[in-house]
This record gives sequence, structure tokens and C-alpha cells, in this order.
Amino acid sequence: MFLKKSTNNKTGRTYLSIVRTYRDKVKGTTRTSTVKSLGYLDELEKQFENPIAHFTKVAEEMNLKETSENPPAVISFDKTERLSTAFPGTKNLGYAALSAIYHELGLHAFLSSRSRSWGTQFNANSIMKLLVFSRILSPASKQKTFNGKELYFDKMDFSLDDVYRCLTKIAPLSKKIQVHLHQKVSSLCDRNTDLVYYDVTNYYFEIDKQDELRKKGISKERKADPIVQMGLFMDNKGIPISYSLFPGNTNDCETLIPTMKEMKREFGLDKVIVVADKGMNTHKNIVFNLLQGDGYVYSQTVRGGHKELKDFVLDESGYRQVGEDFRIKSRVYPREITVRDIHGKLQKVRIDEKQVAFYSERYARKAKADRQGALAKAYDLINNPSKYNQATSYGAAKYVKNLVFDKGTGEIVTTKQIPVFDTKKLQEEERFDGYYVIITSELDKSDEEVIEIYRGLWRIEESFKVTKSDLKSRPVYVSRHDHINAHFLICFISLMIARLLALRLGNQYSISRIVESLNKVTCVPLEENWYAFHYVDEITETIKANLGIDFGYKYLTLGEIKKIIADTKKR
Repeated sequence: MFLKKSTNNKTGRTYLSIVRTYRDKVKGTTRTSTVKSLGYLDELEKQFENPIAHFTKVAEEMNLKETSENPPAVISFDKTERLSTAFPGTKNLGYAALSAIYHELGLHAFLSSRSRSWGTQFNANSIMKLLVFSRILSPASKQKTFNGKELYFDKMDFSLDDVYRCLTKIAPLSKKIQVHLHQKVSSLCDRNTDLVYYDVTNYYFEIDKQDELRKKGISKERKADPIVQMGLFMDNKGIPISYSLFPGNTNDCETLIPTMKEMKREFGLDKVIVVADKGMNTHKNIVFNLLQGDGYVYSQTVRGGHKELKDFVLDESGYRQVGEDFRIKSRVYPREITVRDIHGKLQKVRIDEKQVAFYSERYARKAKADRQGALAKAYDLINNPSKYNQATSYGAAKYVKNLVFDKGTGEIVTTKQIPVFDTKKLQEEERFDGYYVIITSELDKSDEEVIEIYRGLWRIEESFKVTKSDLKSRPVYVSRHDHINAHFLICFISLMIARLLALRLGNQYSISRIVESLNKVTCVPLEENWYAFHYVDEITETIKANLGIDFGYKYLTLGEIKKIIADTKKR
């Protein structure tokens, strides 16, 4: 730092400031930045006998103080030294942000407490951290994850066999861990469980034989492999609450009641409003919701609805314009459902239900665009039926008349009737493009409130996408049922940590972008326990502002790195 004197050519006045020089790596030139603005020389002369001499000395003292507080490091290198196979390579420090959330959730204390009675030699907390951090940053099989444990600075003194032993031990704790996490999230984020979102997805296993859990069912990814169903509850902030696993041949609609019962019992929840898509919209689920004193917001199929509903939706009277592209109307409509009385006899009961219908031109255009692929396949199927079977013609077969499939093989059977395009089917579908209906038990909520509540369902759909794409939860590489349960528990914890980190960063960045940044916060070892870093960006700076973890230093000692990690464990 030095005293800079800047003279204005027009006024002749000289301005004093203390500046620092630095190298502009982009332009390759030396530049200065102002450390302290002092004022005009003629004004300063009124306060100091010799301002230039005085502030020159001040700049020198500032240099001495900075040097004493941050003395330059001197590292010696042997220019003849060669790399060896034992060279430690790069290490990641970005996981410190995940560690902070992990410890805020108290997972370390939970596992340490529970594992004391196991009588095992391995550290369950260390293994869980490796599995969770790696599932977020570099998801892979358990063996590959174990082989990459040197990427982290944490002590991980355990074997691959210990990892599998740990999976066996934590699997029975799945529900207790979920309850623990719910309690922590409730205190950290002021969680509101009056409104919960529910959806079901499935995960495939690349195996030939089915068992009591991994069974063939309707795969979300159109795969023929055995699958496992997962039902997931999420709060209105997008943070997962709980999950349950079901055999792959379980219908989506059959998962809600047992999952809901368990969640309300284990988590101590009062009345909740369940938000789900039309797959959950069954008489049985609605009766269950109401008998439990809960509410519901479900979507309702229009094309598959009864005639009276279709007429109501298509009747333009009653719609009111909201914005440029949205029309809404609603009604309270009596719905007749069948229930069993205390004697087990079936009886019909009438309930009042609010139906909110809305239309969007943008949604209509999207529906038409989404249909184009199926229509193209339908025309190709008509011209080249031998290319398709019942599985591969999915989505297109409904637009083709006279199609007959062999019940055993699924192949298309040749008959006297030639397959032709079903124009009436297409026209019937097009009538309802852009129209949607939501049904709810909450009669006092406005149309806009109901629609806004339902729109929140996209977060749970995105969570499934994150789990499958970013966390790579499938295919699953473990085969024992306890290991399968532990695998999905790890995926659940990983999703929760990733979601909470995104929330702490103001939901400004996608989980993919956050993970990409954290993966780049790596360093290489220099001599004498020094490490060199090379990456910062907007996300790492936001982490510094919100979590207090500073990834901005270019050089850190091993001790300084360990302190950063240790600080994340004190939360």
C-alpha cells in the first residue's frame, strides 16, 4: 500500500488516498484499488503540518500491521521431485456446506447415540456422512463411493465390509430417523404441516427375477424391469417430510392410506390437507381423508369424467377472466360416495365438494404439442405394424382402431380389419385441451387459493426428478432388502440436505447448479501442508454470506481447512 496523489488538471487541486496495487489476471496489467480515501491536500493542510509525510507514514504502518498479522508463507520446492502413485491428488472442500446442514439436523448425535449399543467397531456417523455427501456430489455404487473416500478431509477409517454392515444397522432406524429429521426441520425452518403434498414414483432394478418387494408393475420410465414404489410426503417449502416403500405391483392410489396413517401417528400431526394428482382421487382415499378429519385438494380428470362434469367444464358461462390467459369458475357440487358403516355394510353418503375449473390457452397449446409425438407414432404404427408391440405402441395405440394384441406375447395380431386412424378419438381429446379441474374439501378457500395450493405439487415432482437425475438413485446396486431400505433412506436424507441448502441460499439456484459449484471447490496439496484452491463463483459467495463458510482463500494450510470443517460440526 502507498500514498497516491491525484492532481485535477482543471482545478489544480491534489487529492490524497491510500491505495493497493494488484495484478489484473485478465488484462495482464498492474492496477490499483483504493483502501482509504483521505481528501484534498489543501483541506488536509488545515489539520496536518505536512499531510504527505504524515499519510506516507500511515501507509507504511498499515503495511507493517498487515504483514505482521498475515505474514507471507515461504514454501520450498524440490524441482527434481517426481509424482508417484501414492500422490494424494485433489480433495474436495465444497462438502463443508453439506456438512453444515448435516450437523444442523443433528444426524451425528442421533447416529452416535444409537450406535453405542451395536457393539461394532466402525463409526456409523462417518460412514453415513460418506454415503450422504457422495450421493449428492458424486453418486455411485457403494463400492465406488468407498473407493473415493479419500476425496474428503474427514477421517474415514473403515472398510467396505463396514459400509455394508452399517447399511444393515441403519435400515431398521429409517422411520425413527425420519421423525428425528422432521422435528429438527420443524424447529429450524418453522415447518407448517397443515398442508402436505403427496406423490408416488418408482425405481427400477436391473434384475431378472422378482421377489416380494421388487415386482413388475407400471414403470414411470416404461421399463420392463422389476420396480419398487415410493410414496413421498413434502411440505409447502419443498422439504421432504417422510417416505414409504411398497412392492412394485402396488397401485399408486393404494399407497396413500397406509402412508398417511403412519405419518400422522409417528409424527404427531393434527389435521392436514393432502394435495395430490388425479391418481389419488378415489372414493376410498376421499373417505379416509374425511373420516380422519383431514382435507384434500386433488386434480380431476376431465376427459374421463362423467357427462355432467364435462358439460360444466365446456359451458363457457360462469367463467371469469384472470389475467390475459386464464379463465376460472367454480361450484359446490354434491358427490355421492360409498362407505361401510360400523356393521360393515355398504351405504351411500353425500358430501359437498368444491370443483374449480380453469382454462389456459397456453396449456391448450402445450397439450397439442405434447400429443404430436404420439400422433406421429400412431401413423407409423398404421403403416408399419410389425415394428411395434403392446409395450412399444404405448401412447399411440389409443389413436388407432382395429388393433388387436396377442394376450401372451403382446405382439400385434393380423386380422381382416386394417388398422386405421381414429379421428373421432383425436377430436374428442382436443375438445378438452387447456381445461383442468381441481376438487377439494375446503369449501371456504377461494378459487385462486385452491389453484395456488395445487400448483405447489410441482415441487414434489421436481424432487423425484432430482432424486433420479442428480442423486442417481437408480438403478439400485444393492440386492438385500435391508440394504435397499438403507439406500433409499440415504437418498431421502441427501434430498433433504440438498433442499435445505437451496432454501438457505434463498432458492436462487437449482440443486444441479449448487452441486456443480461444490464439486469445483477442490484443492491440490503443495509442500509443508499447504493446499491451493482455484474456484469461486456466485454460489460460493452466497454460501459465505448465508452459512459463514468462506471458500474464497487461494491458499490454506491443512490446519485451517480442518478448522473450517470442524466449525461446520458445531451447529
